[in-house]
Amino acid sequence: MSIDSKIVEEAVEFRRQLHRNPELSGQEHETSKRIQEKLDTIGIPYTTGFAETGVLGVIEGNKPGPTIGLRADIDALPITESSGEAFTSETEGVMHACGHDAHTAMLFGTAKYLLERRDEIEGKILLIFQPAEEQSPTGGSRQMMEDGVFDEHEPEVLIAQHVWPQLPVGQFGVMAGPIMGNSDRFRITVTGSGGHASMPHDTVDAIAAANQIVTTLQTIVSRNANPFDPAVVTVGKFNAGFQYNVIAETAELEGTIRTQSDEMKNKVKQRFFDVVGNVAEAMGVKVEIDYMDGYPATVNDEEWAEQVYKTVHRMYGDEALPNLTPSLGGEDFSRFLQKYPGVYYWLGSSVGEGQKPLHNPSFRFNEDAISYGIEGMAQVAIDTLKTLKSKE
Repeated sequence: MSIDSKIVEEAVEFRRQLHRNPELSGQEHETSKRIQEKLDTIGIPYTTGFAETGVLGVIEGNKPGPTIGLRADIDALPITESSGEAFTSETEGVMHACGHDAHTAMLFGTAKYLLERRDEIEGKILLIFQPAEEQSPTGGSRQMMEDGVFDEHEPEVLIAQHVWPQLPVGQFGVMAGPIMGNSDRFRITVTGSGGHASMPHDTVDAIAAANQIVTTLQTIVSRNANPFDPAVVTVGKFNAGFQYNVIAETAELEGTIRTQSDEMKNKVKQRFFDVVGNVAEAMGVKVEIDYMDGYPATVNDEEWAEQVYKTVHRMYGDEALPNLTPSLGGEDFSRFLQKYPGVYYWLGSSVGEGQKPLHNPSFRFNEDAISYGIEGMAQVAIDTLKTLKSKE
């Protein structure tokens, strides 16, 4: 059954509405209202209040059977948009730079499409609109579960898709096992002793010490990590000093550690503390470390990754399924997958030449991907229910 172009057009318009009106993690109140209004228009019952702004819709098939869940994240990022889109963000300093507007719109479109195919649905499909995906290390998925999102309807399998600008429209990234990484954060406050720039011998330079910490942290990956077990240590923020002729007394570093395996995560974390402590001692400074264990790795269940692969292959053929390697990006869907088996896959969404990556102020999403996102997810949901039903 081919999708009605009107469903795609409505999803595109909904996506643009959300894009013009982005909201940060934990503040998605108007976004939540818009989702509820859209569900009202097609008669899908829902409940609200999960992680404050989360929404759970429920589609009952015309045949009894198991329950699965489809998830879309709904929050935006603290980025000032410079994409040049006609429907650019109207909220200063906030932007849908990670495609969550498209995820939300496609899940609505998928719901509308599934309603037309109720006779094929053997069971129940949950529509999970999740807030605060970008709010690492807290996130919204764990809070939704703590708030009882699955108390009444418990899924046997969970499924999510994410736009992927590295892939052309019409391709999908599907793999078993880890697809996204552990994503930890850290903040290091370095305290020395400030003074006049002309008299360094009377000071302990926090900038020099912090710079040495940044440099030495890179040896963790280059000299302590197995090259075949991915790891990344990045210092993304360095604040220090306030005057050109004053040696800084304090410096603050912020960054992230990304790993794929838990074994490597623990090893890098331990070396991180060792390195920072040893450099601080050698440089004569004090350090305070705030280490935040972030999202765990997103690990796809082998059976359900194979289910998605088979469905996509049947729909679009070999060319839609390139061989890919995992990413070390973080993903809050991982916490759902720690509780329930499921699969997270990538949806090709490149605009072609000039494509900027996720989280870039000039990021653009190719809306031609929306029809693939709706058709693919709808068919994956129907096929997954059929597979589960066959096991009963």
